[in-house]
Amino acid sequence: MERGNYGRDITPDEKYMLEALKEAAKAAERDEVPIGAVVVCGGRVIARAHNLTEALSDATAHAEMQAITMAAAAVGGKYLDKCTLYVTVEPCPMCAAALAWSQVRRVVYGAADEKRGYSRYTPSLMHPKTEVVGGILAEECGRIVTDFFRSKR
Repeated sequence: MERGNYGRDITPDEKYMLEALKEAAKAAERDEVPIGAVVVCGGRVIARAHNLTEALSDATAHAEMQAITMAAAAVGGKYLDKCTLYVTVEPCPMCAAALAWSQVRRVVYGAADEKRGYSRYTPSLMHPKTEVVGGILAEECGRIVTDFFRSKR
């Protein structure tokens, strides 16, 4: 465990979710929906990404999709079965399917997405061997998105 700004030791999942939140902040700076993702393999961050749908004019340029592509390049193959993806908001069905195809070992997300999250539509969409953990730093992860959309109104 590491010591965090929370006045207590933070777990490895919290440590890497804080890294994903840094990516979400980068997205917000670019006026993108502030969702960030990191991929960790062997205790090392091998990919960092955030939403780029506006910058690339591409509806598929979600943080998870960008991170999967970068991580696959880093490991030299399409399977991420030794990796964990940390993402600030629950993946949508498109991203969940891509994570299933990449056979990612773990998916750890912060805030649930009750409107567009994969679990609302198809909870079994992830690869059967993928462990899914939700709610890590959920308040912080949800707040950055809520604040972003509040500023748009």
